[in-house]
Amino acid sequence: MAIGERIKRIRTMRGMTLKYLGEAVGFPANNADVRMAQYEKGTRTPKADLTKQIADVLGVAPETLDVPNIESYLGVMHTLFALEDTFGLKIDKLDGEVCIRLDKESKDFLAMAEMFKAWEDKAEQLRSGEITKEEYDDWRYNYPNSDTSGTFKKISSFD
Repeated sequence: MAIGERIKRIRTMRGMTLKYLGEAVGFPANNADVRMAQYEKGTRTPKADLTKQIADVLGVAPETLDVPNIESYLGVMHTLFALEDTFGLKIDKLDGEVCIRLDKESKDFLAMAEMFKAWEDKAEQLRSGEITKEEYDDWRYNYPNSDTSGTFKKISSFD
């Protein structure tokens, strides 16, 4: 999810108008809504200082708005939060262990479940010794082209 989509999601959740948010970060009243709409639509990208101001007004951490850096623990956490918002992933416990699961109520459940199943099948082949770690990695790094189940090709609504 791009920064503009995140801004819009949280702004809407907070019940703020484009104009209110724009004015709150210092844009003149006559074009505050237009400027914020440009960021939400992705025609402009806010610089770091403006991202921080927007985050402050929205009452969130700036990392919530930025595209997460998955090379850091904090970035991984914000990536997972975005996946929860976008695809219905949920944090849960299974047999006393923390796990990530798909929410059956999510609109994306069936599509995601099919792709997760293809992934789990390949991981099981690795665990059972049917394939090597190199073959498993090759499958992952070339997905969806490497998926012989045809799962991805059946999910036409997924981009």
